[in-house]
Order: sequence, then C-alpha cells, then structure tokens
Amino acid sequence: MGQLKNIIFDLGGVLLNIDYYITEQAFRDMGFLDFEKMYSQYSADAVFEKLETGDISNESFYNTIIERANSQITREQIALAWNAMLLDFREETLDFLESLGPGYDLYLLSNTNAIHLAAFNEIFFKQTGKTSLNNYFKKAYYSHEVGLRKPNEDIFEFVLKDAGLLAEESLFIDDSYNNIHAAQMLGFTTHLLVPGEKVENLKGYW
Repeated sequence: MGQLKNIIFDLGGVLLNIDYYITEQAFRDMGFLDFEKMYSQYSADAVFEKLETGDISNESFYNTIIERANSQITREQIALAWNAMLLDFREETLDFLESLGPGYDLYLLSNTNAIHLAAFNEIFFKQTGKTSLNNYFKKAYYSHEVGLRKPNEDIFEFVLKDAGLLAEESLFIDDSYNNIHAAQMLGFTTHLLVPGEKVENLKGYW
C-alpha cells in the first residue's frame, strides 16, 4: 500500500445503519411477497437501478410500483416502506470522520436515490442539527446525481477523474464484495466491512 491520502466511504451499512429486512417486510405488507427479488443489498431490478442512476423520476418510480401492486397503495405508503431501511448514524462514526478530516481527503460514494437522500439528510438533521452529511467530505458522489452506480467500474473512474485522485493513494471502504472487487481491479486499497464491524474501529490504515 502506498501513501494513503484519500478515503472513500460507502454510506449505507458503513456510515449509516440500515436494515434491508424492514423495507422488505414493509413491501410484503403491501402485497409484494417476492420483494427480495426486486431489491436487496446485492441486487436490484430495472426500476430500482434506474432510480439509483437518476434515469427515472420519483414520480415514475412511484407509478411503476403502484402498477405492480396487487392492491391499492399510495405514494406515501411506498415512500415510508422504501425509507424504512434507513435507521440512524452512530455518534462514534461521525466523531471518527471529524478526526480523520485533518489528515486525509474524505469522499462519499453511495448508490442511492433522491428519495433516500432527502430521508437520510432528515435523519442526520434530527440527530445532529446539521443540514447535510456532505460537510464531512471534500465531495459526496451519489449515484443518482452522477448517473452511474457501483459496482460498475465507470463510477470509480469518474470519481478518480473528477476529484483528481490516484487509486493507489486511495482507500475504499464498502460492505459489498462486488463493489470492493471492482475498486480492487482499478488499484484501490480496499476494506470490506463485514456484519458487526464498525468503521471507527478499523486498524492498520491510519
């Protein structure tokens, strides 16, 4: 590993506590008994991929889900179910980000969407009184804003070019093996965060 100058963090499961099962159960309650085939930590069908790359609007997303439903559901119900997986930020994690700030350039790289972005910023504000998580980072890259998503290599290449980074000087931390593997292929130092592991407790990188 060369001199480490940059740290790129995933969001959900790394900085933000999430529970996919809560959203899965909420969609099951609305009649989507095979929701895990539609969306999970490891895969997403076309409508969710398009939402995460900004290729469809929130309204189109809601309309598509309503059309697929076996019963009458509302946009509000869908939003509540979709956001249910987003839990909270650990204070220790946010303190850790602040402690790293002086020594490294920090970046955020997240597969997300406009609905979740508004929801986790609201969670963040309620917890901290601050308006945006982005203030911890030199730049935050959200898939729906850049039109690309992990694990495709092009999103990593975009970040390197846009931020002027070298992969060999950058650590990428994520909780998905596919995302980690893609970053490794481009020369990043990587850490796969496993269940129960806290990013603030990592050793050996700084």
